[in-house]
Amino acid sequence: MLAGLPADASCLDAGCGEGYYLRRLATAAGAGQGLALLGLDISKWAVVAAAKQDGRPNWVVGSNANLPVLSATVDRLLCLFGFPVHGEFARVLKAGGKLVQVDAGPSHLRELREIIYPALKPARTGEPPTPPGFTHLGTETLGYSIALAGAGQIADLLTMTPHLYRARAGGRARAAALTALTLTVDVRLARFARDAA
Repeated sequence: MLAGLPADASCLDAGCGEGYYLRRLATAAGAGQGLALLGLDISKWAVVAAAKQDGRPNWVVGSNANLPVLSATVDRLLCLFGFPVHGEFARVLKAGGKLVQVDAGPSHLRELREIIYPALKPARTGEPPTPPGFTHLGTETLGYSIALAGAGQIADLLTMTPHLYRARAGGRARAAALTALTLTVDVRLARFARDAA
């Protein structure tokens, strides 16, 4: 992520949540790199929580649909389990700037989804199309299992996902009754470069 970046590089996390990934990036950059970090999220609560945890990045409440960033000023853009708006991403990235997008794969948290939904949607197959204005640099898949012990861990996980709001009351109740759950993690990391204008 940091390889090949100029000393004054900028990075935007579009959908930063509580800032986990930007905090790790700030630590990885260290004192030798003047990396300008901006975390943006639509949730005021999440942005306040991020700002309280780490003052190194800048934090702002905003939407990916209308990024409060000047055009062609960002070297790296992260959209990790967020809601990508590729037109806006293309606008703010410099030519040659990189977009790192992480999305759930078809088996991601499948065991939890089977509990909270009456039926699962069919899995999307194939590689999603490359967004206009970008060149696809590659996609990697990461998969493994995790075991959650206790209703608290399961509730925390559900709270971190959009499934908390999408599931009906009965599905949420079934999840709340669990005391242990083994889950599949299945994520797709896609990298794109912004084409020259």
